[in-house]
Amino acid sequence: MVMTITNSDHLWLEITKAQLRLSWNYAQDLTNSFNRRQVYLNHLCLTVFLLWLQTETASKYFNQPQVFPSTVTLPSIWSLVNGTAIEINNKRLVLIPEENFDIEELKVPQEWIDIPSWVADYYLAVQIDTEEEWLRVWGYTTHHQLKDTGTYINRDRSYSIAAIDLQENLNILFLSEEFFPETNTKTKVTPLPSLSSTQAHNLIQRLGNNNVVFPRRSVPFATWGTLLEHGGWRQSLYRMREGLSPSPSVKEWLETGIDELTKRLGWQNFQLQSGSAKNNQKLAPETYVSRQINISNKVYELKIIPENIEANIWRFELQSLEIGGLIPEGFKLKLLTEELAEFENNENIATTAVEKLQLEIALESGEGLVWETDPLPNNYDREILRF
Repeated sequence: MVMTITNSDHLWLEITKAQLRLSWNYAQDLTNSFNRRQVYLNHLCLTVFLLWLQTETASKYFNQPQVFPSTVTLPSIWSLVNGTAIEINNKRLVLIPEENFDIEELKVPQEWIDIPSWVADYYLAVQIDTEEEWLRVWGYTTHHQLKDTGTYINRDRSYSIAAIDLQENLNILFLSEEFFPETNTKTKVTPLPSLSSTQAHNLIQRLGNNNVVFPRRSVPFATWGTLLEHGGWRQSLYRMREGLSPSPSVKEWLETGIDELTKRLGWQNFQLQSGSAKNNQKLAPETYVSRQINISNKVYELKIIPENIEANIWRFELQSLEIGGLIPEGFKLKLLTEELAEFENNENIATTAVEKLQLEIALESGEGLVWETDPLPNNYDREILRF
């Protein structure tokens, strides 16, 4: 439902009690109570806004929206940074929800402005009133405008822009994209430095302590941005702050099962035959883990199969889940080190359409890998698989 209240240029949306309950229950999964409110507001904002995007008014401007980087990894962002990114029509919008009634400025966390892969085209100022049960989008701006005319606030690492400098009517954004889709909305940002896995692990251990109330302001931004941009390291930090092991191994998944957070990413245990590994018995080769991925709107399965547990040798397989489906010519299955470096024999390319792509690799104990496919799956976010 669209509500017209006070200012007709703003987009007013009703929040239903069902949406309030859904978002409240979603946020209760976090053990870190400090961030529950932020998770609650972002989930509520996303739920209400996505529903509106499906209305006749909005859908004529936008194709099916996609959450960035993926719906299942949003808690790892929301627990650390305010804001939610949505991709539509090859453009990215970031929703910045706030509860306060001071709408004299829009403040955007620096992460959404200066992490290269997080940069958006548009930033939407969203005010939420959970008591009166409404939400309004009261203005928006572009990345270019924030960087060029916004004010950087060092104390909370945000970019601020006055309300008077925002465009209030969201229809202007729609019309701009419809008639002037090539308009430059972004400006260049400084590349972030690299981090070694040792540096990253030390940071995760340090910032994963919940006594560090504001981890995003506890280290230099360039270091923080690099840590956050790497999906695997960000997930490890999130797990640590939730009181879980930051990097459970695939072998642990096979021996003791997959925890809830990992299941949400899509991983499952499978056995081709009955029986399971117990105590110190050798794992049966029929035991493996897998997850489904969507590439170009077709469903595939990525398997990790233990070839030799003692020697730490593993086989990665990618195959179609469609009956008679093949891996198209040109598809690539690729493995990278935790630091995203390539190594010898780290990829397999389909030179013709094939039933499966596979890679076999021997690893050091505790070594981490990042998997990729080319083309990338929908809603892909890097993850670290520990062996």
